[in-house]
Amino acid sequence: MELLVTRMGAQGDAVAEGPDGPLFVPYALPGERVAASVAGERARLEAVLDASPERVAPACRHFGRCGGCLLQHWELSPYLAWKRSLVTEALSRERIAAEVAPVVDAHGAGRRRVIFHARHHGAKTVVGFAERKSHAMVDLAECPVLAPDLDQALPAARAVAQALAPRNKPLDIQVIASATGLDLDVRGSGPLPPALLMDLAQLAERFSLARVTRHGELVLQRTAPVLMMGRARVELPPAAFLQATAEGEARLAAAVAEGVAGAKRVADLFAGIGTFALRLAESARVHAVEGNAPAVAALLKAARATAGLKGVDGEARDLFRRPLLPEELSAFDAVVIDPPRQGAEAQARQLASAKVGRVVYVSCSATSFARDARVLIDGGFRLGRVTPFDQFRFSPHVELVGVFQR
Repeated sequence: MELLVTRMGAQGDAVAEGPDGPLFVPYALPGERVAASVAGERARLEAVLDASPERVAPACRHFGRCGGCLLQHWELSPYLAWKRSLVTEALSRERIAAEVAPVVDAHGAGRRRVIFHARHHGAKTVVGFAERKSHAMVDLAECPVLAPDLDQALPAARAVAQALAPRNKPLDIQVIASATGLDLDVRGSGPLPPALLMDLAQLAERFSLARVTRHGELVLQRTAPVLMMGRARVELPPAAFLQATAEGEARLAAAVAEGVAGAKRVADLFAGIGTFALRLAESARVHAVEGNAPAVAALLKAARATAGLKGVDGEARDLFRRPLLPEELSAFDAVVIDPPRQGAEAQARQLASAKVGRVVYVSCSATSFARDARVLIDGGFRLGRVTPFDQFRFSPHVELVGVFQR
């Protein structure tokens, strides 16, 4: 079927109007005339008949098969404009009028954390990512979106997967680039016998791995994996969550600091390992709340060891089940909230009823942000400027910071 692509969909597939409704055409671009085979609402791109002037050569040899990147074929400027539109459309669906800034390109040197999948097929071990909408694996030779500090992540993951091949289990291998070496967590292997521990110790020396864990349990450690959060030195808990790029973390932290400027007492909700709390504590007293107890412990340990902070205290608390209540929130001049993708509707409802005057909301989902923003606005807040950030280049994921004032 010959199709004219009219727009880009929210999940990164181009959209054309078919005889029975919209058709989703991966790897096409708006304005292109394409030939495609159609099954239901999905179309497979067979040929680009009239190419968009915005089409560029992909950066990776695996593009088109690997499901990790969807948009390497699109010029950067229209791609970023499309990401901004994802935010404006989400706000519009909730009837929210707000200034949305241009997208901040926060890719920087590239991603500093990655999860590879490893599958064993007889004598062959495949390490990489899944194909688009498939369980089939792409055996990676490269991944250009990774930061240079992860140059050894793929060979290290492949060597670890091959060492574990006799167990014949599908594996996920998370690798984080820390300041002291790669931090590697293996998931799916089952308990490791002593002989395999010796093999892993040799691989840790070969690839200068700081630490190896299995489902977050320590297997071996050559040195503590460390990252700097402002002036604080944080020892990462196993399988730690952190912002995808160092540039993204710095840009988001600067936007958060600007949003709470002048506040003397700040609550940081969903604080993680202290991405914002440890920086904000340079000018304000901070109460950090996070559901993951090891993350809270790492944050507080770093705060105690860092001179010049105004003070950091914290608690491990499930904010989905036990959000901070209005009487607790009244102690703070400003609240920072950085929930996971599903947002934090329960906490937003408590904030809407609290006397706190300022909320800085960091989000990795424009949809859940808009939903929670509507709750805050209905509770008496006004949403100022919303700034989107692009850490996950070539993907439909967009992050943002919105500042709410009473």
